Amino acid sequence: MNLILRIIITGVLLLLFACKSVYKADPFPEPERESGQTDVLALRAEPLDTVRVAFIGVGARGMAAVKRFMNIEGVRVVALCDVDSFKVAKAQRILAAKGRGPAVEYCGPDSWKKVCERSDVDLIYNCTHWQLHTPIAVYAMEQGKHVAVEVPAALTVDECWQLVNTAEKTRKHCMMLENCCYDFFELATLNMAQQGVFGEVVHGEGAYIHDLREYNFDTASVSGYWDMWRLKYNTDHTGNPYPTHGLGPICQIMNIHRGDKMNYLVSMSSDQFGLTEYSRSRLGEEHAFASKKYDLGDMNTTLIKTEKGKTILIQHDVTSPRPYDRHHVIGGTKGFAQKYPVEGIALEPNAHRFLPEEKLDSLLKAYEHQFVKEIGNLARKVGGHGGMDFIMDYRLIYCLRNGLPLDQDVYDAAEWSCLVELTEYSVRNGSVPVRIPDFTRGAWEKLKGLEFAK
Repeated sequence: MNLILRIIITGVLLLLFACKSVYKADPFPEPERESGQTDVLALRAEPLDTVRVAFIGVGARGMAAVKRFMNIEGVRVVALCDVDSFKVAKAQRILAAKGRGPAVEYCGPDSWKKVCERSDVDLIYNCTHWQLHTPIAVYAMEQGKHVAVEVPAALTVDECWQLVNTAEKTRKHCMMLENCCYDFFELATLNMAQQGVFGEVVHGEGAYIHDLREYNFDTASVSGYWDMWRLKYNTDHTGNPYPTHGLGPICQIMNIHRGDKMNYLVSMSSDQFGLTEYSRSRLGEEHAFASKKYDLGDMNTTLIKTEKGKTILIQHDVTSPRPYDRHHVIGGTKGFAQKYPVEGIALEPNAHRFLPEEKLDSLLKAYEHQFVKEIGNLARKVGGHGGMDFIMDYRLIYCLRNGLPLDQDVYDAAEWSCLVELTEYSVRNGSVPVRIPDFTRGAWEKLKGLEFAK
């Protein structure tokens, strides 16, 4: 064997050993469950005739949620909280227009603690910036409140464990508000997958590809992010900071922690070009933002392998001039579906081409999800990303009022959110394989498939 070939083989073996050793080292081990603490799979809480809600964060997402809640029975808005008193006043006017309220007002950076401490609140609806998602959720559960928290629910693996452990200790619901799980096409394909239309689902794809450059560089915070918090995060972090919109619906279809689990991932990011280019063209070459170093790569691609041998591809790109895209791809032994760039389904025995439009429409109608049949028309009327936000809120309140398990539990929140740190770790360490923690601590087969409580 010549010297060059030996060097190549040695290099490959060393690389494989390095990857294997990093994976075996497991930088994110699972902490043992404390004595007396048990899982909250299929958790049921005491039914609430009227759900008393406090909204923390009434910016764009929170304000829209307040409007939607005006169309749900059995809800009373007790408190409104934001750092901006103008936004609180605006939300108050929404209540007044519907003959509700007034709600108690809280303003200031730490006022959310007082909201969580109120004895007349059942549910904290958290729509703050990312860094406050876990602190508020944990404190609220410790104060005896159920929590609905915007995406991602956590930014680190440690925060994911905080959510899980607090939910298990307090026996309170912690639901991440992953609205894309309630979109009409996603619900239809979930129904199809559960009824075997695609055969054995072996691969899924999801993404968050959304040109957010204008919002990131809104220095006046008029239509962008308060205090430019998202741009600040993108300055210091890489990987996939926003994985859940694409991942959530695929995990539901693949029964993650309900018969399968995600084992490990590999993540790779392109270099950063888009934020620099946009800031220079928008703000000028001499502006501080134009010369700033941004860690977030333009395109992140992550591959995940599950315990049952399935694969998932997740992408993130918020800095490129391209159309919105969440992928939502399902590949099985009997068929295929995709939502973007155009909706299409292909099934055996003619899976080489998509079904014609009339057959696609007929199929989607035949497998229309029960949620859509029940409240789809109202959801479209109320709105919220086409209606999926309203279905999400309606289901949350319905389950709380009837003492039922929520559609998404704290393990979903942890599993989908943990990619934020895991992908960054993989990217910063040469795209090494990283084990994904089992947040159920071995109970991932306890539930046999995803079931929505009725």
